[in-house]
Amino acid sequence: MPRYQPKEYIIANYRIKFPQIRVLDDQGKMIGIMSPREAMIKAQEEGRDLVLITPEADPPVTKIIELSKHKYQLKQKQAKARKNSRSQEIKEVRFKMFMGESDVELRKKRVIKFLEAGNKVRLSLEFKGRQISKKEFAYELFSQVTTLITEQGLGKLEIEPKIIGRKLIAQATPV
Repeated sequence: MPRYQPKEYIIANYRIKFPQIRVLDDQGKMIGIMSPREAMIKAQEEGRDLVLITPEADPPVTKIIELSKHKYQLKQKQAKARKNSRSQEIKEVRFKMFMGESDVELRKKRVIKFLEAGNKVRLSLEFKGRQISKKEFAYELFSQVTTLITEQGLGKLEIEPKIIGRKLIAQATPV
């Protein structure tokens, strides 16, 4: 089901109502500061549209460009922003209370790989049975991993190790 997105209106041509505007060509080079009427005449001579780019600037910035090309560029920019916002995932690496040294090294390498890829990493360790009475071993294991991360300059701790229910959780973000 598509989410409702408010329609974004583009102010162009004679709808631009400012006393003075900064005019750019389609490559982004500044033509000058002029009245909207002069800019509209210049745009019509080139067979293009006058499009308002930044109304908040002083004076507002407009561009002489084809309206369809401008809409296409906006759509591309929004798609890229959407893609970039999704790119950082949270990867989880699970540890066990009493693991072999080779397993710990393997998990450390996995944490490093995830951080180098630009993902956040959640470290988790679930206590089973009476293991919760030996919390200091779990904290020691997490401190090994976190010192490795910070010493190599790969990331920093976003969430310090803390116990939630029967789990010990920490989270690291890439630098």
